[in-house]
Amino acid sequence: MAKWTPKHEAPEPLEGPVVATITGGTILWFVLFVVQLPFYGWFADRDLLWWVWTCAAGGGLGLIGIWYVRGRDAALKRHAAQAAAGAGGGAGGGAGATPGAADTP
Repeated sequence: MAKWTPKHEAPEPLEGPVVATITGGTILWFVLFVVQLPFYGWFADRDLLWWVWTCAAGGGLGLIGIWYVRGRDAALKRHAAQAAAGAGGGAGGGAGATPGAADTP
């Protein structure tokens, strides 16, 4: 069991264009669904209708995925903005300091 003990910390996860990736995948699923619709009879004759409905399900789940990752992205940006405001507030001269307050006589 000691053989599987991690010897170093895991690296930080990579962040990429998650919203664009999920949106692209969802579009691809819907395109595949639409392309297969004219051949619905062909798929039905060969008991392969699951191909068509798999693409429809992928597109539907992709819409849920887009909603989720857009919310996640917005939450990450909100958190980063709050962290930046919290870190920058200490250098501004104290709590309650407003911009331009030092200019008033």
